[in-house]
Amino acid sequence: MTEYAAIFDMDGVISHTNPFHAEAFRAFFKNHNVQQATEEEFEQHMYGKHNSYIMQHFFKRPISPEELRTLEFEKEQLFRVIYKEHVAPIKGLIEFLRELKDRGFKLAVATSAPKENMDLILDELKIRDLFSSTLSSEDVKLHKPHPEVYLKSAENLGMPVEKCIVFEDSFSGITAAKNAGMKVVAVLSTHKQEELPVSDTYVRNYTEISVANVKALLQ
Repeated sequence: MTEYAAIFDMDGVISHTNPFHAEAFRAFFKNHNVQQATEEEFEQHMYGKHNSYIMQHFFKRPISPEELRTLEFEKEQLFRVIYKEHVAPIKGLIEFLRELKDRGFKLAVATSAPKENMDLILDELKIRDLFSSTLSSEDVKLHKPHPEVYLKSAENLGMPVEKCIVFEDSFSGITAAKNAGMKVVAVLSTHKQEELPVSDTYVRNYTEISVANVKALLQ
């Protein structure tokens, strides 16, 4: 019998994509004559943020929904071209997913990234069949730190929020999971522990956590 669910963000949680997003944004900003960002600025204003926020911050002006769609497609296409030859899981991820699945967990992906990015990563890693729900930015109206994507994931899985645990790496993502009333494992792939909201536990990768650990957090 399925007792619990584990919901995974994607960027920085399934794959360490953020350096490649930064590379894509640098090429994109150069194309648009936007001042190049520092790594510190990326950490504060890009990692874990939705493209609508990122574009308006770096372009330093309002971006209409129509323009956003055009700009977002251009930047994310750059990312997919750059990242396709580098897709890799965070250490221990696939074994951990399979162990969770074998022990009766329902699994989901809940990302702020576009569906095409999610599809690229899930298919390159050959892990799509492990997940019962996969939600991307197109599937929600309100983005993290709003909890919609996590609440909708729980609904798709048929699980109450108190039986769900979320794996997140960003301030907005952890806040979204907490706003949904879920337990949170912070994955320290992008930020240090002190840079993130208080979480239920912290890992650098999936060799540092077991199904037993996850169940203990949920009980």
